[in-house]
Amino acid sequence: MKAIRGVPKLPARARDAHKGDCGTVLVVAGSEDMFGAALLCATAALRGGAGLVRVALPGQLGALLPLAVPCATTLRRTPTMVKLAARRADAVVVGPGLGTGAASRTLVRIVLRESAGPVVLDADALNVQAPLRAPFAAKVPVVITPHPGEAARLLGTTAAAVQRDRPAALRELCARSGAVVVLKGAGTLVGDGTSCFTNRTGNPGLATGGAGDVLAGLLGALLAGGMAPFAAACLAVHVHGRAGDLVAERLSERGLIASDLPRAIAEVLR
Repeated sequence: MKAIRGVPKLPARARDAHKGDCGTVLVVAGSEDMFGAALLCATAALRGGAGLVRVALPGQLGALLPLAVPCATTLRRTPTMVKLAARRADAVVVGPGLGTGAASRTLVRIVLRESAGPVVLDADALNVQAPLRAPFAAKVPVVITPHPGEAARLLGTTAAAVQRDRPAALRELCARSGAVVVLKGAGTLVGDGTSCFTNRTGNPGLATGGAGDVLAGLLGALLAGGMAPFAAACLAVHVHGRAGDLVAERLSERGLIASDLPRAIAEVLR
């Protein structure tokens, strides 16, 4: 794959833009044990510039969302509701904290089949696809965001093998999935089968629970705003890493937590 060195630019927003112009992100994430993943993802999508963010949650969690993310709305996470919402959204993020049971597999299939805009598959949305044997059955562009362990499960290998040759793992993931691939880690790689971008921002403080959920939400916002998938993925990892650098400068690498990142993302994007 050809190396791409420049970071894509964020498109300018029209002075008379309204929230409908800025894109709607549907977030299908969270569970009783991992509700925070949905909150982080939704907050990052809002801080990333999405005009509207809708979060599909199990019924008992929906009432809690406005307390933590008042700028987002919620919908009951039934197959029918997710199908209808996916058809109306400009981008869909599915997977953070979702769980790996049969219900999650069904939701991922629905999102891939019904979405009208690009889809980000993250975390458990990848785990329920493993091992990956064929490209995703979707009519829209797909971006996947595996860390080395998730990449290993998709490829049927080990995380150590992925880390020994990250460019080779990236190429294989692109070939098998037919998607834009964000292979996370130190020096995150983004590939689309033709081009490859190596991220230069970020620090070890980003090795913390929830940082990937933030990246997924940010990426969803950029896609909903109209960026092409490869460009959106490159910009997302750059901005996410730069936000981590801002937090580390102000606090420390060791003290960085994922909930610090969305506000720093807003600063990076100004």
